[in-house]
Amino acid sequence: MCDCRKPPAESVSVVPEVTRRSVFGVAGGGAVVGVVTACGGGEDTANGGDPTGSGNGADDAAPGDVDAPIASTDEVPVGEGAVFSEHEVVVTQPEEGTFRAFSTRCTHEGCPVDQVSDGQIQCPCHGSRFSIEDGSPVEGPAESPLEEIRIRVDGDSIVLA
Repeated sequence: MCDCRKPPAESVSVVPEVTRRSVFGVAGGGAVVGVVTACGGGEDTANGGDPTGSGNGADDAAPGDVDAPIASTDEVPVGEGAVFSEHEVVVTQPEEGTFRAFSTRCTHEGCPVDQVSDGQIQCPCHGSRFSIEDGSPVEGPAESPLEEIRIRVDGDSIVLA
C-alpha cells in the first residue's frame, strides 16, 4: 500500500515552464471575462441612473450627440478658438460671428489638439498646426486637414448639428 503523504525517496519534482505568453494568455482571458461582465445590464450611472439617456443638460451629451450644446459663443474668442475636449471638438471663430468646429484628433497620429493660439489649432505631440478657418494643415508633419464637425449657433449656444 502506498503512503500518499510522503513522496517516494527518488521522486523528481517537475515545475512547468512559465513563459510570458502563458502568463499574458491567462491574464488576457481574465480581462475578456472582465470586459464581458462590465458590458452586462444594470443602470447607466453616467445618465444619473436613467438607462434611456434622456437626462437633461449639456453634461449628459456624449461626443457627437446631435443638438448637444457644447459651448457658449462667449467662450470662443474672435480670431482664435477653444478646445472642448469633453466633446472632442475644437471651435474657432475666424471672424466675428463665424464659427467653425473640427475634431480634436490630429490627422498625423491621432493625438488630441490641445490649444488654439496665434490663430492656429496646435497639436502638442509633433508640432502640427492647423488653420482656424478650414482646419487645413499650416505646419507639418500632418498633411490632411482636421475633420470638420457640423455645428450651429442657437442663441448664445454653439450646438452640434
